[in-house]
Amino acid sequence: MTTMQMKLFIAAATCLNFTETANAFFISPSSLTRQISAIERELNLQLFYRDNRSVRLTPAGKVLLEELTQVYDAYLHSVA
Repeated sequence: MTTMQMKLFIAAATCLNFTETANAFFISPSSLTRQISAIERELNLQLFYRDNRSVRLTPAGKVLLEELTQVYDAYLHSVA
């Protein structure tokens, strides 16, 4: 997982809206969806429940959000 994928996942998991998250990063919603799907394939986990109207975190997604937020914050602190 790249640092950009970490950033995208954290933002999407916090916002729970792929369109808003994509807009915040100036990418298309389909590009964000591809990045999230790539993370899910890499980890072999479903991170979001998706339907046409909403996005929710799975239990695995909730754990990853907690852990990855700490890892990403530590990364930012170490390179600052």
